[in-house]
Amino acid sequence: MRTRISALAVALPLAAALLASACSSGSTSGSASTASDAKITAIGAENEYADVIGQIGGKYVTAEAIMSNPNTDPHTFEASPAVAREVSAAQLVVQNGVGYDTFMSTIENADPNGSRKVINVQQLLGLPDSTPNPHLWYSPTTMPAVANAIAADLAALDPAHAPYFKANAASFIASLSAWNQAIAAFKAKYAGTPVATTEPVADYMLQAAGADNLTPFTFQADIMNGVDPSPQNVALQNSLFTQHKVKVFVYNQQVTDSLTESFIKLAQENGIPVIGVYETMPTPGYDYQTWMLAEVNALNKAVVDKISTQKL
Repeated sequence: MRTRISALAVALPLAAALLASACSSGSTSGSASTASDAKITAIGAENEYADVIGQIGGKYVTAEAIMSNPNTDPHTFEASPAVAREVSAAQLVVQNGVGYDTFMSTIENADPNGSRKVINVQQLLGLPDSTPNPHLWYSPTTMPAVANAIAADLAALDPAHAPYFKANAASFIASLSAWNQAIAAFKAKYAGTPVATTEPVADYMLQAAGADNLTPFTFQADIMNGVDPSPQNVALQNSLFTQHKVKVFVYNQQVTDSLTESFIKLAQENGIPVIGVYETMPTPGYDYQTWMLAEVNALNKAVVDKISTQKL
């Protein structure tokens, strides 16, 4: 069953790890003023955020990701003491929020640091805790805001290179134009295209592209949270394939089980192309921009050429 990690479950071991770290050699957290040639240490809870940090920080930042394995389920990620030490030592942290990576806040609260910059994307976008879909990076409006926030925080940590960070953020935002244009082109030609999904992983992008997701959100939320969907919703989902009500089936490529596999098989038997989407950026070979563009291109190929893209 997929469950999000409770704060209490990780707080005690993480606190112990942080205490042990504090009793060892000096901490690497704090401002970037320790040495003129020292790079800012930054962490992205998910590798898509770490990638954007790296693009903006360039040669003055070392950016690492906590979650980067496309073969794992981010919702069930368990933070280790090593992860706690890594996050604790970071000068800049970017995390998703919306209950997706609560372990990050647990670590930060266990080792408070007034000089640590933390960008919580949910809070940055002004989204309530009740936001039903946590996969914020699939929305075309998310990363421009994140990029500008990263540039601002890096400039605060390293004022001498503020113009460099600002220019990189502008370049990054401009580089998203190919993705935005692909979304707009799909919407212009194929708005209203009916699709089915397993989870709301790419829902923000599908909405931006004008697709009509016929899978009930209650079903998507159940699959996302590791809850068995109701027999009624399973029957409805099956009918989308057997009655050819949808033109594309989009599923979470990182999390599959016997139910998901049955939907894939049913879609294929009924000539409906299948697209696998990811929660963490597939590596190597992609950055955030090319990953998002590849997902839209896969949607376009499915609708226009009836070609499946289960793996990028």
